[in-house]
Amino acid sequence: MDTISLPVEYYQQFDADFERDVPAEGYGGWQQAEVEISRSHTGIVVMHAWNTGTREGFPGWHRIAEYIPRADRICREVMPKLLAAVRQAGLPVFHVVGGGDYYKDCPGYKRAVELAGPAPEQPVVEADPILKQLQSFKREHSNPGLHNAADVSAGFARLDFAPNTKPVGDEGVAEDGRQLFALCREAGVNHLIYSGFAINMCLQNSPGGMIDMARYGIMRSVLRDAVTAVENKETAEDELAKEIALWLVAVNAGFVFDVEALVAALTASDSPTAG
Repeated sequence: MDTISLPVEYYQQFDADFERDVPAEGYGGWQQAEVEISRSHTGIVVMHAWNTGTREGFPGWHRIAEYIPRADRICREVMPKLLAAVRQAGLPVFHVVGGGDYYKDCPGYKRAVELAGPAPEQPVVEADPILKQLQSFKREHSNPGLHNAADVSAGFARLDFAPNTKPVGDEGVAEDGRQLFALCREAGVNHLIYSGFAINMCLQNSPGGMIDMARYGIMRSVLRDAVTAVENKETAEDELAKEIALWLVAVNAGFVFDVEALVAALTASDSPTAG
């Protein structure tokens, strides 16, 4: 049975009611529905699921990345059951990587490089003295702060896959959108469901993230309980940055899925009596 039926969340971004003081309050907002996904054309992405070391080992990195404990919990408690079910069901798993060379020996990475071919040279602007001053100011006063910079560099220097998220066998490993698209094309995948960290930063903006893959016509969805967000002082208590990022995915990219529902649907579809 190729199709799997499961519940999703989507966002109804219509209709603004201009009779209200706040017209957007007329939108339908979050809704739920039952949809079908194709086993043959859907892949699961695990993106930037990193072993970031301990707070004691890299205090500066952890001071600027307050989401790390949430990501670690997801890697321990959510990813094992998700990946076990996905692999059992035969859906492709793609690992989107970056930040070091910890993945270069993976068979799936070598295959992605071969499929995608050499990357074209990427031109960049010339940094004049004023731009360099602005960049320096941001590093010192915004992110990461000079007192944290050495720890961040040291952490990335020994980066690795997080436990429970390492590629199995020759699962595809991509460091950019070109390689991920090559893996998708090889597998016949046109819908990617993302997990990993963080939904409002890397999963959106980094190579192989949702914005990158939009130009290939790939649908990009997300697993609500397999992601977290980078929060700020004003959003952290209620994880509002995550909620806004999920809304953006639901409006601009695809759907919001639930891990337990996906696991249950995959398990049911694999049972001897299914279909």
